[in-house]
Amino acid sequence: MKKWAEIRRLILVEGQSKRSVCRRFGIHWDTLVKILEHVEPPGYRQTKPRPKRKIGPYIGIIEEILREDRNVHRKQRHTKRRIFDRLRDEYGYPGGATAPSPSRS
Repeated sequence: MKKWAEIRRLILVEGQSKRSVCRRFGIHWDTLVKILEHVEPPGYRQTKPRPKRKIGPYIGIIEEILREDRNVHRKQRHTKRRIFDRLRDEYGYPGGATAPSPSRS
């Protein structure tokens, strides 16, 4: 953040050339343009959502199960484990259960 503010100050306030600042700090021109466009670092920006290769075709089914659960008593709703079991048994879901359910003793 200090470096970001220093680069902006050198160019915008002191009037140093962009090329000299790039050379001095060892940054790429595109990085300098981003620094000048934003007051503070914008952070990570994902360009497009990650593909959901295994669960993608089943998202509609999961949403339907959850939609139906809204009309059922709270204690009768599906747990994440039950949804996984239904997907695997009824729809042939090839994935695994990545988040283990807590064991009950």
